[in-house]
Amino acid sequence: MKSFDAIVIGGGQAGPFLAARVVEKGMKVALIERKFLGGTCVNAGCMPTKTLVASARAAHVARSGAVYGVNIPGEIAIDMKVVRARAETVTMNARNGLIGWFAGMDGMTVIYGHARFEDPKTVSVNGETLTAPRIFLNVGARPVIPDLPGVNDIDYLTSTSIIHLDTLPRHLAVIGGSYIGLEFAQMYRRFGAEVSVIEHGPKLASREDEDISDAIADVLRSEGIDIHTGVSDIAFSRNSDGITVATDAARIDASHVLIATGRKPNTDDLGLDAAGVVTDKHGYITVDDRLATNVDGIWALGDCNGHGAFTHTSYNDFEIAAANLLDGDDRKVSSRILAYALYIDPPLGRVGMTEKQARASGRKIMISTRPMSRVGRANERGETKGFMKVIADAETKKILGAAILGIEGDEVIHGIVDAMNAGTTYPALQWSVPIHPTVSELIPTLLGDLKPV
Repeated sequence: MKSFDAIVIGGGQAGPFLAARVVEKGMKVALIERKFLGGTCVNAGCMPTKTLVASARAAHVARSGAVYGVNIPGEIAIDMKVVRARAETVTMNARNGLIGWFAGMDGMTVIYGHARFEDPKTVSVNGETLTAPRIFLNVGARPVIPDLPGVNDIDYLTSTSIIHLDTLPRHLAVIGGSYIGLEFAQMYRRFGAEVSVIEHGPKLASREDEDISDAIADVLRSEGIDIHTGVSDIAFSRNSDGITVATDAARIDASHVLIATGRKPNTDDLGLDAAGVVTDKHGYITVDDRLATNVDGIWALGDCNGHGAFTHTSYNDFEIAAANLLDGDDRKVSSRILAYALYIDPPLGRVGMTEKQARASGRKIMISTRPMSRVGRANERGETKGFMKVIADAETKKILGAAILGIEGDEVIHGIVDAMNAGTTYPALQWSVPIHPTVSELIPTLLGDLKPV
């Protein structure tokens, strides 16, 4: 049996950085990863997909050149092998950076293999047994494949496998109208594929307010994406030219099917029962406000704990654990103000409560909206789709939440994210003097238009 001061299972966005901090304290750490360092973000999520989004935007801008007085003769062609290779290069650079970093770190032992608990202080991997007083789980999540008629009879794609495509689908059917599915839908439409989105719920991006969901649908439809919502029945079958997707609303003749109906935690094969670690009905590891499980000496970070499904929330889990365990701090998950983005084009930046949540809270609220068509930067760039929206508490004057669907919305939202984290009231933020011409310069104007509801 090999002894360490800490064992980290999973090499995503929390585990490796926590392992490095522990090593900095002079301790010995075993970092166990069953496949690739970097987790979903580096290998099958943010980095490769946003690289693909950038290629798709380049194609879209090239096709739109005439509007700006830039004439490109001939058809804009897409070389999917180059597109794929570029995304793979970005992934490999990041992954190899982590490998090199850990290789030069005294006290760090990286083990590739599948770890399982033997008891609360012991794990086995590759036939070896390791023990440590502290064990951190950062095992991530994977795509969910729903039990739909015929799904096992077709060669479907997931968000992991689709990034390896080096040919262009004739017609991509996307099952699931949430964030992952919508990003791939617009991306492949811009590459030149026909695209259909099939969503069970009544709206796309169902966690958003209806006006945001409707605006997202308008953006995608304007680019020729076929959208079906409120679909209750879906079945798949092979045909001579690909795959038939039959729903209660339509029959779609697709060449490829992307299943994007959510993700589930990678907790079902860790031997958690042997350690006594409790999970909820969805398989997420139950943790307290400081990310500790019900078993002393075991913590769960990142997607597997159900407290955020984003790279930045996973990294923040690392920050919380490191601050509490290594720096004598007392940071809590409940103090986190959730922010995220949807990377369609234009992107959606979101923070805090939706309007629906704010109304349900019983607060007296104020709301302001502003179309992007009334933003100078958007007009100058010829990108006026979407709108800005902010919700505030009428009594405390604190900002409760905001949504910016529009050009640079994923960046502009950080002005509000920072204000909310600092506890700044909206009247104080109105007095800032932002740079012109930017999208951010409209935040004080947006706040000045807040009206009670």
